[in-house]
Amino acid sequence: MKAYDHEYLKLLSKQYPTIAAASTEIVNLQSILNLPAATEHFISDVHGEFEQFNHVLRNGSGAIRRKIDEGFGNTLTQKDKRDLAALIYYPEERLQLIIEEEENLDDWYRIMLHRLVQVTKRAASKYTRSKVRKALPRDFAYIIEELITEKEEIEDKERYYNEIIHTIIRIGRAKEFIIALSELIQRLVVDHLHIVGDIYDRGPGPHMIMDMLMEHHSVDIQWGNHDISWIGAAAGSAACIATVLRISARYGNLNILEEGYGINLVPLAKFALETYGDDPCEVFSIRGGKDYDTRDMALDMKMHKAITILQLKLEGQLIKRCPCFGMEDRLLLDKIDLKKGCITLDGKTYTLKDKSFPTIDPADPYDLSAEEYVVMGKLKQAFLHSEKLQKHVRFLLAKGGLYKVHNGNLLYHGCVPLNADGSFKSVNLFGKKLSGRALYDALESYVRKGYYSKEERQERRRGLDVMWYIWAGPGSPVFGKDKMATFESYFIEDKKASSEIKNSYYRLYEQEEVLDKILAEFGLDPKGAHIINGHVPVQVKKGDTPLKCGGKLLIIDGGFSKAYHSKTGISGYTLIVNSHGMWLVAHELFESKEASVLKGTDIISDSFAVEEYGRRHFVADTDIGAELKRSIAGLEALLDAYREGELKEKGD
Repeated sequence: MKAYDHEYLKLLSKQYPTIAAASTEIVNLQSILNLPAATEHFISDVHGEFEQFNHVLRNGSGAIRRKIDEGFGNTLTQKDKRDLAALIYYPEERLQLIIEEEENLDDWYRIMLHRLVQVTKRAASKYTRSKVRKALPRDFAYIIEELITEKEEIEDKERYYNEIIHTIIRIGRAKEFIIALSELIQRLVVDHLHIVGDIYDRGPGPHMIMDMLMEHHSVDIQWGNHDISWIGAAAGSAACIATVLRISARYGNLNILEEGYGINLVPLAKFALETYGDDPCEVFSIRGGKDYDTRDMALDMKMHKAITILQLKLEGQLIKRCPCFGMEDRLLLDKIDLKKGCITLDGKTYTLKDKSFPTIDPADPYDLSAEEYVVMGKLKQAFLHSEKLQKHVRFLLAKGGLYKVHNGNLLYHGCVPLNADGSFKSVNLFGKKLSGRALYDALESYVRKGYYSKEERQERRRGLDVMWYIWAGPGSPVFGKDKMATFESYFIEDKKASSEIKNSYYRLYEQEEVLDKILAEFGLDPKGAHIINGHVPVQVKKGDTPLKCGGKLLIIDGGFSKAYHSKTGISGYTLIVNSHGMWLVAHELFESKEASVLKGTDIISDSFAVEEYGRRHFVADTDIGAELKRSIAGLEALLDAYREGELKEKGD
């Protein structure tokens, strides 16, 4: 026995000090390997749409309704099934209505408790009793365990089973018990959640989504470019702070910063009024949603312009500071003819839609004015000291990364940057040319340095700059375009000037050899593996499909954001992977939470199989299964050591 093996087994023996203890654990782990693989839920590009995200998470992309259909078949009407599903999604709100309207509440309680117990049994059936026990709410753990493990059809248990439910109703705990069962079903139906990028921007509730994710029992996150810009802002990147503010202003969501994160925007508002008080700022219109208070519009437009100019200046400074990024073509402020109100790009002169630039110094267009320096200083401090924002960003860093290899699938937001010939695109990061997986790893390392590093000032500074590059750089995996045409989209009428060319990845992803090369680069066997991808809305209205290359690549951004609905025609794609296969779910536009509570309406979802497994997948087929097999091998080696006398049992 090798020395290091012996040391490992000595450590293992502290946890399993006897042959009996090790043997019991082997039996336990071996039995877990033969359970059906748990259900995974993949969601991408939520973009701050809390209400819809909340509903999709609660209904498990239709998984709860499928459990109801499987459990009750034709024994319940469609209305009864809808009502039961709505109760599970929103138990507190539905109960409030039922209590007010139901004439015989005890009978209703009894019927619903029986139905909820049946759904809970079905949802819990693929897990070990130990795992289910850990998920049980503390107040009702014993009772629920009794109800979902007893077989009521056995005559001598039926009375016992019914008496439990009768007593719950009699002592006035039915309401709380229904809520507990409903929340347990939501938890058990989906074992693990994957967020494949872009929680932030456009919609009004990213902070509420983050709160919800922090309460979730099992989640991982692949960062999108919008998430990275918020991480950069929280870390103190001035360019990222300006980006976050500009997008929030553009979509009428400044209240996310003020009310959601407690960031004081008064300095920016005051500066905008003083600088652009007589400027109508018509170019900087607000794309507010139905809840946007139009009384704020005039001020918001001025703030929108003020922060946009600041962003363009700060980006220019960063591009000059980091020539390795190769983004000199984005230095546009020095190309403006301030007197004539025009700009010449690629030999063509454009008249600017807005010609007022009171803070731009022709001698140094990228220098901040004294007032702008003060404003940015105060904003930076506000971001750095927002307790809630810092908590959310630390969660993103703890649970997230730029990619994830999981159960034979590769998850990332955006693309793997490619050259026109399908080779991996090389990016210069401070003198090192990187591509493929090495590029991802280096970029992610810089993100963490930019946020956490306290000692290495240069590495922290580089990390902050890299975060902005990940947001908008031509070699960024989560951006995937040749440029971010912010200036052109605001100031130039000709739409051709603001066109952004996608990376070659989006032209080549129907070629199997290209996808196989990407999968192999990340250590996966291309046979049977999939890439799960977000970032680009699937334009169903134009006949686009989320399945690429025969289903080897799945794009699950179908347009959660309301800003995309006119293009996509639907309200998003999600993905469900369970022991039977992979299922894409296309969601129609969501009416509202209120409609679901009041009328039992649900998101109309159409699911279709991406892949149906030839045989059912078990825990043994998953990454967790591989870990369990390694643990079993170690325990079996420990047994051999005990039996061969190389280690002594440590009994009581």
